Amino acid sequence: MKRKIVSSPISRLCLGMLLSLALFSCTQQNSNRNTAKGDKPRVVATSTIIADLAQKVGGDEIQLTGILKPGTDPHVYEPVPADSRFLEEADLILYNGYNLEPGLIKLMKASGGKAQQLAVGEVVKPLQLDDSRLKSGNPPTALSHKGKGEVVPDPHVWGSAENAIAMVNVIRDGLIKLSPEDREEFTQKASQLTNELTQLHSWVNQQIQTIPADKRKLVTTHDAFQYYGRAYGIAIAGTLIGISTEEQPSAQTVQRLVESIKKIGVPAIFAETTINPALIKTVAQEAGINLAPQQLYSDSIGAKGSNGDSYIKMIEANTRSIVEALGGKYTPFQLKK
Repeated sequence: MKRKIVSSPISRLCLGMLLSLALFSCTQQNSNRNTAKGDKPRVVATSTIIADLAQKVGGDEIQLTGILKPGTDPHVYEPVPADSRFLEEADLILYNGYNLEPGLIKLMKASGGKAQQLAVGEVVKPLQLDDSRLKSGNPPTALSHKGKGEVVPDPHVWGSAENAIAMVNVIRDGLIKLSPEDREEFTQKASQLTNELTQLHSWVNQQIQTIPADKRKLVTTHDAFQYYGRAYGIAIAGTLIGISTEEQPSAQTVQRLVESIKKIGVPAIFAETTINPALIKTVAQEAGINLAPQQLYSDSIGAKGSNGDSYIKMIEANTRSIVEALGGKYTPFQLKK
């Protein structure tokens, strides 16, 4: 016997309410999805230098996360769990390349995200370092395209402001590909930054030329200034360690650098902000030479509020320190509109 279904006014009211709630829920879900589509592109930058350039090009049109903090050494940085999340959720990852940030590159390659991975620094043809000097314990004071050891690309490409312009162009193109509707904004900001970097490049050249020719020799903690030296006509006369700060100089290496400094007769040598200055201080003391009062920014921009808290300011600060310590005449950098 079939049961007769009775439809009462109350049951019809309840059914109507349930249908309305279901429709409202679907509408809300669709609304949330539409909002998500309207979110800013998520861009992750590994180094502080790339993060600074990306922020200037992307402006308010992107959501930028910089993994490394000012003063952090990318060569030896060990990723933390939060870094994995940033990389997995990113739409675009901007990294230097040439193995500047080995820990983060390894993590990035292993991440399950679908982000485009852009090696910004690798747009620049690298200087090649003969690794046999590293293995023999000698400071790599010269670069070679051919050597007995493994050829290692020098990752410190931003030392030249002209190289930084090439990096800006790569960042611009990557952002346009990610968010084509913001092409005009990215292009305009990149053009403005390129103009500033062009002026910076000319200014650094002028400043270095004020140093007496026989004093244009740079001695630093690690080999991070080859691009700077080649771009602006100052020789890299010696370093404690090679292109990676993972290396530990031996007592023999320290002593060889001391003897070398005595022979070349530079007025001062330089510590760096991302490396413990103890050893280079020892070198200065044993060589009987001044340690420049202002440390150089090598692998990172400075903390907010410092004289090197952007790429342009770090190059300006480095140039001032070098010029004043080596006997040149420093003139402040002023942008022309």
